[in-house]
Amino acid sequence: MSEPIKNRYEFVILFDVENGNPNGDPDAGNMPRVDPETGLGLVTDVCLKRKIRNYVETVKEDAAGYRIYVKDGVPLNRSDAEAYKALDVDEKTAKEKKKADPELDRKIRDWMCANFYDIRAFGAVMTTFMKAALNCGQVRGPVQLGFARSVEPVIPQEITITRVAITTEADAEKKGTEMGRKYIVPYGLYRCEGYISANLARKTTGFSEEDLSLLWEAILNMFENDHSAARGKMAVRELIVFRHDSELGCAPAWKLFDTVKIARKDPADASPARSFGDYTVSVDESALPAGITCTRMG
Repeated sequence: MSEPIKNRYEFVILFDVENGNPNGDPDAGNMPRVDPETGLGLVTDVCLKRKIRNYVETVKEDAAGYRIYVKDGVPLNRSDAEAYKALDVDEKTAKEKKKADPELDRKIRDWMCANFYDIRAFGAVMTTFMKAALNCGQVRGPVQLGFARSVEPVIPQEITITRVAITTEADAEKKGTEMGRKYIVPYGLYRCEGYISANLARKTTGFSEEDLSLLWEAILNMFENDHSAARGKMAVRELIVFRHDSELGCAPAWKLFDTVKIARKDPADASPARSFGDYTVSVDESALPAGITCTRMG
């Protein structure tokens, strides 16, 4: 594997949605998530991580070292069993072999990190190993995302739809159409903040410069192969990356995030935003602390 990254990073992702549902809430009939106190739209961290995982899986197609651990249709125990097999261990004999080899925890963890990209990046909770009393079962990843929050309040709209195809013969005798509904956000610009720890990459998962380049690529393109009627027109508009000159960082993350400003092009325009062109995005690079480099991608 390549050398782990040696620099700490923070980043800001700006993405928007037009006539779509960026992240439905199953507790609210799949309505777009909204902060009830402010009306600002929300998108969870796990939703965005799913898009990144899907992009990596699409591009790498299960290439060695770039498989995805948390994926649809594959039980986690099945992937855990591969590590057991590779190291000639099983759940029943793990405790005995750990006594004989105190490094067994680290070896299993390193095998999982080396083979699964999302464990190297985001970490994982691997319950199979925890049940076998192995300390490698909970891995904290160097890449962490917060919830995305819309720049301005969003008002989800409920759209009634009709379907002319009836499900059963009995229903077809009674009616000619069926009614349904879907929720959309007419337009919303969302901001997500993220963190990358070079210290955790070095000590735990081995997240490398090649992994980092793939992460930036996945973030910029995470909606490009994920379009659907529900998610409508979604796109990452900009990725703003702050690179520290050291492993532990040169400044608090909040100071860097505060330099990113999003404002209306026309401050006097009180109408709802309906495109990314209604906003200006600026980074006050003069306010960046020493040792910080800012790169804007998009």
